[in-house]
Amino acid sequence: MAGFIVLGAQWGDEGKGKMTDFLAESSDVIVRFQGGNNAGHTVIVGENEYKLHLIPSGVLYKDKLNIIGNGVVLDPKAFFEELDYLEKAGIKVSPEQLIVSDRANVIMPYHKVLDKLKEEARGKNNIGTTGKGIGPCYTDKAERSGIRVCDLINPVVLKEKLKETIVSKNDIITKVYNGEELNFDTIYEEYVELGKRLKSFVADSSVRIYDAIKSGKKVLFEGAQGMLLDIDYGTYPFVTSSNTTAGGVCSGVGIGPTMISGAVGVAKAYTTRVGKGPFPTELDNETGEWIRQKGGEFGVTTGRARRCGWLDLVILKTSARVSGLTDLVVTKIDTLAGLDKIMVCVGYKFEDKVIDYFPASLEDLAKCEPIYEEFEGWDDSVADARSYDEIPENAKKYLKRIEEFTGVPISIVSVGPKRDQTIVLKEI
Repeated sequence: MAGFIVLGAQWGDEGKGKMTDFLAESSDVIVRFQGGNNAGHTVIVGENEYKLHLIPSGVLYKDKLNIIGNGVVLDPKAFFEELDYLEKAGIKVSPEQLIVSDRANVIMPYHKVLDKLKEEARGKNNIGTTGKGIGPCYTDKAERSGIRVCDLINPVVLKEKLKETIVSKNDIITKVYNGEELNFDTIYEEYVELGKRLKSFVADSSVRIYDAIKSGKKVLFEGAQGMLLDIDYGTYPFVTSSNTTAGGVCSGVGIGPTMISGAVGVAKAYTTRVGKGPFPTELDNETGEWIRQKGGEFGVTTGRARRCGWLDLVILKTSARVSGLTDLVVTKIDTLAGLDKIMVCVGYKFEDKVIDYFPASLEDLAKCEPIYEEFEGWDDSVADARSYDEIPENAKKYLKRIEEFTGVPISIVSVGPKRDQTIVLKEI
């Protein structure tokens, strides 16, 4: 089969946008399978930089079909803002190039209001959400009170569902959080218009994806966030509200596992994360700040500074196991250039034993002490490499250790943010 997955193997921000854009050139269809506009993918083409949040990264190719799957929660306002942003950048996207699943749940204004009110109510125990309404929308989906895209484009159904929902949401907003009541007429009028504008993009995406694979086309499934933000296998509760691992693809797009041939995990040459939660290899020192500044480690969506640390191979091994990774892509080895010594975590000392897996309990994880191996550094010439032979020997040793520990071959190495700063070791 010709379906394969690209997903984050750490806490997100690994360079999935660049890799999806790179792999999209040899693909026919690019599909987002989970998350919402809380994601941020940066793609650089030549001298132009594009920041995408909701629309699949393959949209920069005119001859590709891009699909937002049913596992995504769709903010229609953000959707059209992103289309307008692309059009201003000279990229006009038509309904022939972009499909939105009729089964995707819609982020409504009350979701965003509740997201922010709940975070404020948590106080010092807040989770660090983006405030985009992602979690509350997935909550409604799970409790079967959500409004889906097929409802949004039907004014009669939208009115009926919104009338029923707005009462209970206003009760929570005003009586639980002392917020301001939302107006039904204002929301209905705005979202009816959004539904009319969206209608031409809407289709049964499951059918389109199935037909594409059956006809021999190459379909790329693009994940948002990273494995350690998965609702089940991430650092719960400091996670997103969807399944970011390979297992989320089938339910997030509506195809069976037999139609997927491989899973590509994207990982930085070091580790970063945004927000709260344990981070065993974090560098809260000058080296961590040096990596942050050189790597431009600030969120695409939020602008928040990312926490930085040494590469954690326990995380990558866990990602390989949970998602059945067939290939690894290692990005940003150019960021580490200039360091004399580079450390890599190869295990955790937990109580009286050494473990090489990620524990479920955050309390247990906080007790884990990283066990490091030391590597000699390399210089900035790595950014000029355009083949594996041109990569400095010390960087090759570093990459080899990643393969040995995870048991997954490295197929691509990125030495910079641009398309041409991508070295293919073996075809995916």
